[in-house]
Amino acid sequence: MQTLRAILFDFDGVIANTEPLHFAGLRRTLADINIILTESDYYANYLGFDDRGCFLAALQANQRPITPAILHDLMTKKAVAYLASVRDHLVIFPGVREFVEQAAARYPLAIASGALRPEIELILEQAGLRKAFLHITSAEDVSRGKPDPQPFQYALAGLTRLHPDLGLDAASCLVIEDSLPGIRSAKSAGMKVLAVANTHTTQDLHEAHAITHSLADTGLDDLRTRLWPAVS
Repeated sequence: MQTLRAILFDFDGVIANTEPLHFAGLRRTLADINIILTESDYYANYLGFDDRGCFLAALQANQRPITPAILHDLMTKKAVAYLASVRDHLVIFPGVREFVEQAAARYPLAIASGALRPEIELILEQAGLRKAFLHITSAEDVSRGKPDPQPFQYALAGLTRLHPDLGLDAASCLVIEDSLPGIRSAKSAGMKVLAVANTHTTQDLHEAHAITHSLADTGLDDLRTRLWPAVS
């Protein structure tokens, strides 16, 4: 019988309030090549994509040439700017630490994110949460980012290798997301999705199986009851 067996977290916008820092780094990097990115445009059209996807979209929208060398240069510059700002800010959302610690005591946890691994590792270490996550899927691990299901499929495979005895499958995984591309990625992978309205309105996140305003107000038992009612 199907039940909750593992929890997979997005990172930016779910665990860490890094979207303002990503926006600032992206805007600064694009300004160097005379592309203007507004805050409203970023939150409407870029949120949920990895750095490569953001730069691809910006270059395409502004009819600029796209080559692997250009993308690599832009991504490198943005990563340097972003990491410098992260070191000066502890950006964990309220309630995340308690929720993660409670969840880690009961289920294997993973991260599936479009962020770069050094960015994820740095923030988790700063917050004292690194040991709670048994597996991390970052932008470097996949060839197709969200909304493609590959990031969550890869994360599930990583947890399955670590816990072959748990009978993990997509239908037993809860994904916690904050963006529409992330929700669609998780649902395409066959997983249940809880959306957290940290960066979008609840109306924008209506495709998720459940929605909360904050992980500080979210209980694991309640989620299990709502999303896997047959075994609760």
